[in-house]
Amino acid sequence: MQPHSIIFFGPQGSGKGTQIEKLKEVLRERDDSREIVDIQTGRRFRALAAKGEGYTETHVADTLDSGVLQPLFLSVVLWGDAMRERMNPECHVLVDGFPRIVAEAHILESALKFYEREHLSIINLDTPEDVVQKRMEGRARHDDTPASIEARLKWYREETLPVIEYYRTRPQTTVHDIDGTASIDVVHESIVKALEL
Repeated sequence: MQPHSIIFFGPQGSGKGTQIEKLKEVLRERDDSREIVDIQTGRRFRALAAKGEGYTETHVADTLDSGVLQPLFLSVVLWGDAMRERMNPECHVLVDGFPRIVAEAHILESALKFYEREHLSIINLDTPEDVVQKRMEGRARHDDTPASIEARLKWYREETLPVIEYYRTRPQTTVHDIDGTASIDVVHESIVKALEL
């Protein structure tokens, strides 16, 4: 098996984290000798906020729950650091949470070149806003207020959907549109089939 480079897209509540965990299990079964690097920037922002050590951490903690977009430089620092620590040309890499905007996709290109990764697989969990809104309201997380949910959905609609379109025109890139409204298992099966695993 060749090393996979897979980027997950979908609004919050579309199930990206769950699907990444399930896909990791499949990759471990099919290719147990190869390392799997899982980079989720949302998790890294939350870990940074939890430190509360200085202005950066405190400011991130104060704004993390509001649904506002964290600054580009900080996102690049977090995922860039994760790549520096863990990536090499031979591992599988699963990405969630970036690129969030087209400018970030352009920055990511330099990392992909550095780690000798030309082909990308994009998993687009196509999930209507009313569906993810109900999911987020039902999971009872303290940051899932009506205002923050709407802010995150608006940002995804305006800033991240154009990134998916960018990848539709990128050479050596396959965008797989997956119905995110199906059950967890059906979505997982669709992803495995799309990636030919």
